[in-house]
Amino acid sequence: FCCTKFHTFLNEMRLARVLRSAEAAVSYRSALLRTPETKTSTLANGLRVATETTPHKTATVGLYIDAGSRFETAQNNGTAHFLEHMAFKGTGKRSQYDLEVEVENMGMLFNAYTSREQTVYFAKCFSKDVEHATEILSDLILNCTLDAKAVENERGVIIRENDEVNDQPEEVVLDHLHATAFQGHSLGYSILGPIDNIKTISQSDLRAYIDKNYTAPRIVLAAAGGIEHEEVVGIAEKYFGNLSSEHNAQDMTPAGFVGSEIRARNDALPHLHVGLAVEGCGWTNPDYFPLMVASTMVGSWDRSFTGGANMSSKLARRCAEYDLATKYQSYHTAYSDTGLWGIYGVCDRMKADDFIFAIQEEWIHLCEHATEDDVARAKAQFKAAWLFQNDGTTAICDEIGRQMLTYGRRMYAAEADARIEAVTVSSLREVASRYIYDKCPAVVGLGPTEQIPDYNRIRGGMWWVTN
Repeated sequence: FCCTKFHTFLNEMRLARVLRSAEAAVSYRSALLRTPETKTSTLANGLRVATETTPHKTATVGLYIDAGSRFETAQNNGTAHFLEHMAFKGTGKRSQYDLEVEVENMGMLFNAYTSREQTVYFAKCFSKDVEHATEILSDLILNCTLDAKAVENERGVIIRENDEVNDQPEEVVLDHLHATAFQGHSLGYSILGPIDNIKTISQSDLRAYIDKNYTAPRIVLAAAGGIEHEEVVGIAEKYFGNLSSEHNAQDMTPAGFVGSEIRARNDALPHLHVGLAVEGCGWTNPDYFPLMVASTMVGSWDRSFTGGANMSSKLARRCAEYDLATKYQSYHTAYSDTGLWGIYGVCDRMKADDFIFAIQEEWIHLCEHATEDDVARAKAQFKAAWLFQNDGTTAICDEIGRQMLTYGRRMYAAEADARIEAVTVSSLREVASRYIYDKCPAVVGLGPTEQIPDYNRIRGGMWWVTN
């Protein structure tokens, strides 16, 4: 009798767990489907407006411009980033002092960033101040004075920033990876530009870049928070309606990937910084999500992680058990037509051979031995990361703006979830093999590089006897 009651109790507990799990799954799917609508409009001159209304009392509004270092030449590389600095140094209506005082008095936060394919200016403010913030943004990019004295002052700031970046090995390795993988193409240029260009970029260079690239068809005005779409469209028409409708930029030439290497030997550094990458895919490529799941499977690891020996990534466990590295990070950096899929790591100079071998073993595991559990775990981690990054009006606005430039539309969380969920073991193995197997990698070493294996040996590790 007692045994029967015990089994009945166990069955009830199992049923309760199943019901709770089913309820959580339904709640998760319902939450995805309840994502607020992203409304879009296009002005007569081609400028696009995209907004998402949320119950916040604040809002973020940003200008997302289809222009970055990829749209530069060897002669003016660094201009987009230089211009980002100059935008806050005064306009025809506001001196730098007036601008800073006005922004602080309104409690606003203005910022900007430049990437290889995009330039972004955004403001976070109270919902009632969205028009004011948008007017300031328009003033910054349309009426920037580019005063000669301010240009010279900012030149020194950017030179110091360049020095700081060059003191960050991870940034240097990633720049070198782009330079060697996309050599001969503007996608290989650094965002800050070479020091000689920084020293010579002039007021006329900056003005020419604005006239060529800051045109309505290449700009998205995105907003998220306590705003109404029709109101934002009216604001956009008011402050950007007279913007040029010309699409002056030249069509981007496809970026060809070159398997090659850069070894920047510096024995003064205590550790070796190494980067390996194969050609990835663009944002809109169907292989994007399988490659992102594959990158998540490889994961990241740092010696400070307490659970290194018990992490799901085989590479992380090997690094922890055999002290192969101090840290590593897998990544997939996507662009409009191509990308870099690879890994950055830091290791002892005498462990270079073992660490690179372990990386390639992990890549082979992806292609040949990835399991259902591996893929399910990576999909869950990738979904969580996708959702976590959209917390707050600034993150939502940023996603809307970037997706309007890359996809031409907003990809809702429900669609992203479905695309991630569609990745299976067989599809992941097939996609990973297509991008990794028998491909020439880009290899970068920074620091004491003498123990990095010969490139031909690393290239040989990209081939194996398939099942």
